[in-house]
Amino acid sequence: MTDPAPTPTETSVYTTTKHTPDFPLTSEDSTPKDSYCSTDASKENLEKDSSLAENDEREYLTGLKLLFVLSGVTLVCFLVMLDTSIISTAIPRMTSEFHSLGDIGWYGSAYQMASACLQPLAGRVFFNFSTKWVFMGFFFVFELGSLLCGIANSSKMFIIARAVAGMGSAGLMNGALTIISSCVPLHKSPPLIGVMMGLSQLGIIGGPLLGGAFTEYLTWRWCFYINIPVGALVAIFLCFIKIPDQVAKPSIRLVLDTILHKLDLIGFVLFSPAALQLLLALEYGKNNSSWGSATVIGLFSGAAATFIIFLLWEHRQGDQAMIPLRMVAQMQVWTSCIVIMAIFAIALCSSYYLPIYFQAIKGNSPMMSGVSTLPGILSQLLVAVASGVLIGKMGYYLPWTIFGGISTSIGSGLLSTLNSHTGIGKWIGYQIISGAGRGAAFQTPLIAVQNTLPRDQVSIAMSILMFTQTLSGAIFLTAASAVFDSGLKSFIPKYAQKVDPQTIISAGATGIQNAVSSSNISGVLVAYSKSISYVFIMSAALGVLIVVFSFGMGWKDIRRGKAAPKK
Repeated sequence: MTDPAPTPTETSVYTTTKHTPDFPLTSEDSTPKDSYCSTDASKENLEKDSSLAENDEREYLTGLKLLFVLSGVTLVCFLVMLDTSIISTAIPRMTSEFHSLGDIGWYGSAYQMASACLQPLAGRVFFNFSTKWVFMGFFFVFELGSLLCGIANSSKMFIIARAVAGMGSAGLMNGALTIISSCVPLHKSPPLIGVMMGLSQLGIIGGPLLGGAFTEYLTWRWCFYINIPVGALVAIFLCFIKIPDQVAKPSIRLVLDTILHKLDLIGFVLFSPAALQLLLALEYGKNNSSWGSATVIGLFSGAAATFIIFLLWEHRQGDQAMIPLRMVAQMQVWTSCIVIMAIFAIALCSSYYLPIYFQAIKGNSPMMSGVSTLPGILSQLLVAVASGVLIGKMGYYLPWTIFGGISTSIGSGLLSTLNSHTGIGKWIGYQIISGAGRGAAFQTPLIAVQNTLPRDQVSIAMSILMFTQTLSGAIFLTAASAVFDSGLKSFIPKYAQKVDPQTIISAGATGIQNAVSSSNISGVLVAYSKSISYVFIMSAALGVLIVVFSFGMGWKDIRRGKAAPKK
């Protein structure tokens, strides 16, 4: 028999060449290893033996209980995916209602930033407390944020509500994966995770269509009200089912001690203001056109200083840090972070600014603008599925990453040429090229990290990748908004000399037809299209970044069958 597994408060999963003397060893731990790059076959065998022994003793769910839990977490993940895309076709109408075109960046970045700040901490919370009730807590905050978004009566209130929803979303994807892993033996979890992720992806596809339909036929507020009844269904599925935890959780009397000593709250407190100052600097700089002002420079300096202190603290914390630096320092890990950051930024820029193009320049309704973005979304989904299957058969993920970077760069470059006279064949083809690149490369950073680190460290690495992805959305949506606004302020005086740029910005994407005379509208539309092209030029540059850093992810055959003869 193996020795009893150490509790989470006792174990450090990042030990490198020796074990801490105070920690009891399992059969998995009894083999010396480099904790970040172990591929030894005997270690794999010991892991399997230990896993089988543990599986005999653990409590699992079957039948209807498992079906209800899987349905509940899948619905939650669907809502999270839906929430990232449903707003895209509603934003133009919202900017007109709130007179807040300049706040577009914050509608996405407030959500993404709040989520990014909490994601690493959420992983520690799940590790130390009841998986089910922590998950339900995050979901309650997400639902509260959705309700506040729906009843918002100003742009500022809406931004705050989006931040609340983002805080709730921080623990939902990680929590769903943790719950599935807790409910079934390890070897049965991959197909269930595949079902959950596959069905939840429908939220990305249906988001623009659903958002367009709500905006056109009801109100954009239903983009957020829809989460409330679905949330009630999730509560019914999960509240009355006991979800077993993988590891022992501290007793009630140890909760305070766990919060104070195991969650790296100091790291969280240091990182959050650093990220917030960075975004405030971007927002103030773009809105006031004063990047050299004392306020903006002070915020950038404060962000840099606080981040340096955060890094020093995380280095001091070592393996107990919120973001373990030794893990991030590996080439395969940090290059994967850069790749997923660039891919997600490209996807968000496309989902936010293509609807603006179709509604402001082409004059489409919110519903039709959602339909018009389907070519890119569908090509992304189809290529993602096909590339996943082919990577499993061929064994190599690097070619797909390179293809993804090249395709997104070319596709984004072509999208930067869109104008009021672009034909349907062109804008469909351009979206297909860009979407295919996103689909090919989106999952490769996850595959690279999973096949680089030991199995017991993959979950923490996944939280780092998701954190990087979310942070990317916060930074690059703000940057895209700055680029777009700067373009308007530059091009409107050139193509519509009698029009005040601030009037166009305040009018919103769907209000420009009423904000200027018919004699000036053609010039304003030219300025709009050229400003949007700046955003896609930035996306094209990010595609090049993917190609450059993809080579650091490694050339590795991930097929298990290839390793068998070495045993």
